[in-house]
Formats: sequence, structure tokens, C-alpha cells
Amino acid sequence: MPGMIAFGRRWGIASDDLVFSGSFELFVRVLWWIGTLALYTLHKGKFDCSGGRVLHSYLVVLLVLLAFIILSLCAIVYVSAQGTITNPGPRRSIPVLVYVRAMLYVPELIWAILGAIWVSDDSRGCDTLAVYIIWILLLSTGVGVLFVFDPLGSRLPGPPSQEQLGVRDLESSEGSQLLSTARSVAVRVWESRLRLLCCCLPQDESHRAAFSSIAQLVSGFFSDTDLVPSDIAVGLALLHQEQDKKEQCRDPDEVLPHSPSSPIVSTGAEDLEAELEKAAHCMQFAIAAYGWPMYVYSNPLTGACKLSGDCCKTQSAEYDIVGGDNMGCHFSSILHSTGLQYRDFIYVSFHNQIYEIPFFVALDHKREAVLVAIRGTLSLRDLLTDLSADCENLPVEGVSGTCYAHKGMSQAAGYIYKKLLNDGILNQAFTIAPEYKLVITGHSLGGGTASLLAILLRSSFPSLQCYAFSPPGGLMSKALAEYSKDFVVSVVLGKDLVPRLSYPNMEDLKRRILKMVSNCNKPKYRILLQGCWYELFGGDPDDFPTEMDRREEELSQPLLGEETLLIRGSSSYHSLASEDSPVHCAHLPLYLPGRILHITEDGPSRRCVRYRAEWSSETAFRSVLISPRMIADHMPDAVLRSLHSMTQDRPFNLCPSSLSNSHLNVI
Repeated sequence: MPGMIAFGRRWGIASDDLVFSGSFELFVRVLWWIGTLALYTLHKGKFDCSGGRVLHSYLVVLLVLLAFIILSLCAIVYVSAQGTITNPGPRRSIPVLVYVRAMLYVPELIWAILGAIWVSDDSRGCDTLAVYIIWILLLSTGVGVLFVFDPLGSRLPGPPSQEQLGVRDLESSEGSQLLSTARSVAVRVWESRLRLLCCCLPQDESHRAAFSSIAQLVSGFFSDTDLVPSDIAVGLALLHQEQDKKEQCRDPDEVLPHSPSSPIVSTGAEDLEAELEKAAHCMQFAIAAYGWPMYVYSNPLTGACKLSGDCCKTQSAEYDIVGGDNMGCHFSSILHSTGLQYRDFIYVSFHNQIYEIPFFVALDHKREAVLVAIRGTLSLRDLLTDLSADCENLPVEGVSGTCYAHKGMSQAAGYIYKKLLNDGILNQAFTIAPEYKLVITGHSLGGGTASLLAILLRSSFPSLQCYAFSPPGGLMSKALAEYSKDFVVSVVLGKDLVPRLSYPNMEDLKRRILKMVSNCNKPKYRILLQGCWYELFGGDPDDFPTEMDRREEELSQPLLGEETLLIRGSSSYHSLASEDSPVHCAHLPLYLPGRILHITEDGPSRRCVRYRAEWSSETAFRSVLISPRMIADHMPDAVLRSLHSMTQDRPFNLCPSSLSNSHLNVI
């Protein structure tokens, strides 16, 4: 940190990132040198093959060339390991060493070309392994350069001589112009990356608009910092251990005495038990909406066999399937997952476009409900819907306060809303079962869309209920979140990342990463090694010295390079000075929907993992928790397993402390 300046541009690595890559190449080069020396010694004076004299000369020059390369790599590794992340002074000679190492590629490339010519013309009977190895290493180096190439690293126009420190005021016209230019270039680069990633999708107007919106969001996130990927990895490793230390020291979280917005007519434990039963039942439909991929994933030994007999069969006119399931495998998996019959399905859609996600409508006779299940993220189009995170107005009759929501999910909810009402799907369902109530469910993207759909349908169906599993944290405004507490239940497992994802939370995470990195006085390679050990094998969090021996006001200096555009007015610049510095974010705050049912591990037992559930508030999800479980806890099968564990295996999952405190609404 910052990105290394070499060959007139900034690269995606810092001067202290060459320890591991350099050590690996050094190891390979030393082995190669030893092997070449052994080959030369074995055949010394006995190069009897055709072209043996050429091979003799080739090996001698190669040994000398490898010796110089090994020496340069030793110097690079040693110097790169010096200093700390924010003290690059001891590594100021790294660019020179990189130039020396790059110059050695020239004779190596020439020698590789000559070796290739010799192999093709006059190498019969000779050992040519050394010639092939050099090409493998050169190609590997080329791939590595592509990985660390930063399209945004080209030099900006140089500052006037009186501004050699590189720090320019945001309010100056020159600084504003350079900032605008840099951001425009960043947006264009990210748009190109998205188009390349989604090259299989049609490049129509809706997709281009989504690419532009997402590019602006992503490019602006780290536009006021100069971080390389390894800096972020170091910050996450330190932050994870810091959070674990705080968790070990803090008192148990305070839990709510009763379900938010629910009148106290029963004990908290009874309320939780009822909601857990309903949630476990609805989660089966939410996971079924993913179709055959999730079914096979959840049943790796038997799933494919069970579906193989049903796929490719045509079930004529018994159900209405729209788009994307020509083989019938999706619908067959839904039948297996839910246990429903063909006649129970009113409408099934696997049509998938940006802002248009698959869903199905079925009659749930067990719970006497017309159930709408919406699929979560399973395609690139779904991912674009997820990342369209701008705010969009969502006016709702009877709701006081500003009403806005996540753009992508709001449009997806609007699409399903029109299908349900304009196409008469719900009217058909309630004609068959007029006494049933409406229940909407979904997981992840489906959970967020289900919550917004429930808000849109609330005025027409006052008794509807919605169960949103692992919905995104940046979903709806405070007014809509309060309004939805009467009919929406959000279920969150453990340290799931997605319910904590919102722009303010990500800004807070960036600020904390910057502070952890700026205050750490250990070399980067040591932090990464110890962090990997901690993630893989656990143990006590390392007590890294995180306070540097300098004044607090000196910590407010931006963590940017001498030749980088610095922004004094940026949020990251100001937030380094204090842990409590506010995050200045242009994005409106968004919240989780409804009441929040938080399920956490209560410690392992001899038979299985025990879980506890409690009503929580949105304040518990205002920061991102770094953990190996942050992705695993989001998986739908993990959520379903925890709910089944608490409802079906309750004797093993009720701990004495929970029983004795049932009035606190904890199971």
C-alpha cells in the first residue's frame, strides 16, 4: 500500500506483495538451476547427440543466466519483506530491483527463442527438457503480469512543481477536474468488465442501463483510496480477529422482551415456536424455487437419480409452466421438495431476465395458504438485479414517511405484482380456495423481492404473511421497514453477510479496514500467514500491536501514494482520525424488512450443533461481521437445516439457559 509505481503506471500490487510470488519463483528457479547443473554435470564431455555442442553452450549460458535471476529474486524477496504496510521507506529500492529483474527477461527470452530454433532443427537424441521449462516459466510470468495489470493505473497529468507532495485539495479546480476524469475512466473500465463478464447476455437497453448503474456504484466505492487486493485481505484478517476478541469479552446481547409490533398475548417462547414452525415450512418452498440445481446440491447421492426418471416427461395441461424448463427437471425437483401434487400448482414461471425472476404459485393445503415462492440468485441476470442497488421510489398508500427501496428488487417485485394481478393468477387461486390466506416467501434475492411484493399486495390482501429468508440488508427505507413489521418476518442465520450488506455498512467496513491497516505495524506477509493459520486452524486471536508510535493527528494522513490523486474532502480521509467518525455517504440508508428472527449457534453438543433463536432489531445488522461462516450461513440448505434442527430435533437444541429464560423470547 499504495499500489507500486513502475514503468510509468500504477500496478495492482504493492511493494510488499512480492514476498510470496518472489519466494515461489525463487523456489522454482533454484530447483531448475540444480536440475540444469545436474544435467550438465552428467553429460559433461559426453554430449554425443546431434547438436551436442550447441546443447553444451546452451546449458552453460542458462546456468549463468539463472544464477543472476536467483540473485535478483533474493534481493526482491528480502527488500519486499522490510518495513510495514504504511511504512514503505525500507522498500524504496523495489522499483529498481523490478527493473533489473525485467531486464533479465530479455536475454532469457532470446535464449528461449534460440533454444526453440535448435530443438526444431538439430536436437535429435538430446535432452531438451531445459528448453521447454524456460517457455513454461515465461508464459507463467506473462499470465501473472495480466493479473496485476491495473487498467486504471495509467499516469494522470503531472501536478505543478509546487505540489510535489501529491496532495491536492478537493475544492481546487484542478483537483476536481482530475477527480472527475479518474472517476469517468473508472466507470468506463468497470462497464467494459461487466460487458465482458456478461458477454452471453443480450446487450439491449435494459442491460446497458444496469451495467452503467453497477459500474458507477463499484467504481465509486474505493475511488478515494489507493488499496490493492492484498491490503483488503490484510484488513479483513485483522478485523476478523479484532471482532473475535471483542465477542469473547462482551456481555451477551440484549434480546427483545417480545416480538416487535406484536401484542403480548402469549409468552415469548410460544410466539417464537409458532414462527419457527411456519418459517421451517415456508423455507421448503423457498428452497424448492431454486429448481433442480439446489435439489441435486442438497441431495448429492440420490438427487440426480430421483430426477432422472421424471425429466423429459411431458405433463400435458395439468400445470402452466412458462419459460426455461423444457426438460421438466425444475418442476420435477419442486414436486419432490414440496411434496405437492401437479394439481396443486396454479402457475409456474422459470422465465428469467434482468428484473424478472422465476416464481411459482401453489396451493398449500397443509397450512391452508395460497403460497407464492420466489427464486433467489441463480444466474448472471439475477446477479445484475442484485447489484442494481440504487434507491427507487416505492409509494405505498397509508405509509407515512419517505418510501423507497432497492431498485433491482423493487422492479422485480413490480414484475411479479403485475403478473399475479393482471394475469388473474391470484384470482384463479382464490377461486379454487377462497378461504385460504396469502403467504409469500423467498430466499436472498427472492426474500427481498418477496418482502417488497408483500408491501405492494398488503392493501388488497390484509391478512397476507411473508417469510423472507436471508434478505439483503439494503432493501427498504425506514418507513417501509416499520410498516412491514406487521406482516413480514425476516429469518437470518448466524453471521450471514447478505443481511448486513448495505452501502453505509460497506462504507463502514472500508473505514475499518483503512484504520486497521493504518494502525498495524507488522509486515504484510506475517499478517497474511498468521491470518491464514487463524482461519484454517482457529485458536486465540493474535494480539497484533495496532497502535503505532506516533501522534493521533498523524494517523489522519490519507493512506495514498506520493504520486496518486489524494482527496482531502473524502470520507475515507477524515474517517481515519477517529473510530467514531461519521460516514459521509450520498446513498440513502436502507434496512431489513419486518421483524427479524436471528438464529445463532449455541455451541456444539455431542450429537449436533445446537441453535438458539431470538427476536432482534435492525441495529444488530449495522456492521459486517468477518467470519468463515459469512457465506456458508447464507446458503439456503444451511438455513433450512437450522430451522429443522430447532423444530424437529428440539430436545437436542434447547439448552438449560434458554429454558430458564424463555420469557426473554430466546429458544
